[in-house]
Amino acid sequence: MLYKKMGRTGLKVSAFCLGTMNFGSQVDERGAIQIIERALDAGVNFIDTADAYTGGRSEEIVGKALKEKRDAIVLATKVGARVGERQNYSGLSRKHIMKGIEDSLRRLQTHYIDIYYAHMPDHDTPLEETIRAMSDLVQGGKVRYIACSNYTAWQLCKTLWISDKYNQAQFECIQPPYNLITRDIESELLPFCASQRVGVCVYNPLAAGILTGKHDPTRPPAEGGRFTLERLGKNYYNRYWNEVNFNAVEQLRKTATEHGRSLAQFSLAWVFNNDLITAAICGASSLEQLEQNLTATEICLSKEELVACDDVWKQIRTPRFFYGR
Repeated sequence: MLYKKMGRTGLKVSAFCLGTMNFGSQVDERGAIQIIERALDAGVNFIDTADAYTGGRSEEIVGKALKEKRDAIVLATKVGARVGERQNYSGLSRKHIMKGIEDSLRRLQTHYIDIYYAHMPDHDTPLEETIRAMSDLVQGGKVRYIACSNYTAWQLCKTLWISDKYNQAQFECIQPPYNLITRDIESELLPFCASQRVGVCVYNPLAAGILTGKHDPTRPPAEGGRFTLERLGKNYYNRYWNEVNFNAVEQLRKTATEHGRSLAQFSLAWVFNNDLITAAICGASSLEQLEQNLTATEICLSKEELVACDDVWKQIRTPRFFYGR
């Protein structure tokens, strides 16, 4: 297993981060615990969850699985997504953050969180309020590092400025989407994170399953995958299910096959081969799927393969004049 430092910190995490969004829904408790135990045996020390995943069941299952192994694991969870119908049951206000951390600690059966993410920007709450509240959690020992997810480069930049100005804890990591057909972070966010030594842990490395090659664009999505989830299925469908992406998948599948790799392994290996990426969050619905995904950490892509991937991206995002020089 490959391990990397988290940004400017001394924290070391496995490049393969086990995602748990489907624990408690697509994967029952028994199956989820088996997946966690196998991942740990393979050297994975980084597990990602969130308070909003399956109504809190994901955190409960992860907490149960890690109860006797907690200190050996880098555990990440999130706050900010809606977890109830009342007015203050979402967002990044001090009130919701303080309630969110207590609920997550209880469900995870732990006294501290290693990485606590602001799940998404909250445009109704001043960034200063969010940073101060999360910094207080670090000072109080309930959180080791704070981070953010789904922030743009300018938003992340502003949070770092606030942390520096007011001497508060800073976001040490960001969690954006990144895969062979979603590479927009390369233009500004990745270079910015590299310059400021902010860790980058990406999600959707298989584009919700599109990059496994198992989906037929002429038929509705098969039940049991991300595209048929009750609450989030429509979001994934709008994000990835389109003709341009499926055409790209066929070209990528051809390259992967020519080099003796499955499309899923090839797609994950491409993410792991990027030195600017700290870790990729990989979910699994079975032990078999986990085993296949784990092998991608050992694959080194050739220059020819990387160039072929770039050629596909250039077709999706045709090069045009860019404002930044």
